[in-house]
Amino acid sequence: MTTTPMRIVHCVRSPIGGIFRHICDLAMSQAAAGHQVGIVCDSSTGSTFDNRMVDELRPHLALGLARFPMQRQLTIQDLSATFALYRHIRDLKPEILHGHGAKGGAYVRLIGSILKLNGQKVSRIYCPHGGSLHYDPNRFEGRVYHGLERLLGKFTDGLVFVSDYESAAYESKVGRPNALTRIVYNGLRPEEFSPVTTNEDAADFLYIGMLRDLKGPDLFIEALYNIRLKTGTAPRAHIVGEGPDEQRYRKMVDNLGLSDAISFHGALPAREAFKIARNVVVPSRAEAMPYIILETVAAQRPLIATRVGGIPEIFGRFAHRLVEPGHIGKLTAAMEEALASPAKMEADAKELRGCLAETFSIDLMSDRITTLYQELQGVAPAEGKVPTRADGVSAVSRARTVYARSSNR
Repeated sequence: MTTTPMRIVHCVRSPIGGIFRHICDLAMSQAAAGHQVGIVCDSSTGSTFDNRMVDELRPHLALGLARFPMQRQLTIQDLSATFALYRHIRDLKPEILHGHGAKGGAYVRLIGSILKLNGQKVSRIYCPHGGSLHYDPNRFEGRVYHGLERLLGKFTDGLVFVSDYESAAYESKVGRPNALTRIVYNGLRPEEFSPVTTNEDAADFLYIGMLRDLKGPDLFIEALYNIRLKTGTAPRAHIVGEGPDEQRYRKMVDNLGLSDAISFHGALPAREAFKIARNVVVPSRAEAMPYIILETVAAQRPLIATRVGGIPEIFGRFAHRLVEPGHIGKLTAAMEEALASPAKMEADAKELRGCLAETFSIDLMSDRITTLYQELQGVAPAEGKVPTRADGVSAVSRARTVYARSSNR
């Protein structure tokens, strides 16, 4: 089986969290397939844990890993950043520019358009990963970002959505895309589908993720407080992760008198974190297709999660188990039930893990994205992997069927 090598550059603002995990897996898979791959990301963010991941990735990237200052919000500094990025990317002579997240997507579409004007054959790909689609379209900030997305949509050759929910959100808030589109679920490595056993001294609950309100760690803390009010004792819990609101959550724990029950650990590999608590809680207010849900299910750990973003698509026929987002009473009740019925939680985790591997694999993720590149470039794909628009439509139909089925429960 042969494939035509391509020069691929991925661009993302912040090299942290699930979005960077997605890029790392995709870049490594593409490099292993013989493509020349590079990554461009922000130089001002990333913990020691994140930066170690970046350094481990460097030797595998033929086009290198470059870091430039990139601001999260729209600022005047974006002009100088865009110029610096343009000079770097221009010299790499990419055939594929793949932007991840709102800022990475904006950079590659602007820079790719300039390269096209200069006669270079380059395809501009955008994957929102939630990003600007999380904003309320009825608020000023949402109207601004969605307006910019509509404008940039005119300079987009391909769109990749990580869930049917994200595709529907784009169509609702931005508009029907004209670009060639794929829905491609995030994928895990084969070894991640082996169960994880907890330590003997495991706590009751684990929150793992970015420490910001969008992900709901404040709800996690409040639910633990509610349980203490009812029973007189707070369950033991761990908070694993880093983020802009960490100090506020630490103060919240202190103010609620939960310092003896809740421990903060910083960033840890997910499968290591799973060992220190019996139940994982993902109380997000918004998501696209979160890796932590996939990792938890694949590791066969008991899970309490909210019905947001693409999570119902992961749960499928078990989506009725999900908790209403932002509802502290229902989150508290779900955590109380987990304490009361540990055997049921373990049985539910085993049942949910059953059909995950076939749908959420790195190989499938990489193959579908790479065939999108090939179609846009007019390159013959590997034998047996001919991409067509019908292929994309069938994937959308399958995803919509799963989402509709889970949402109707």
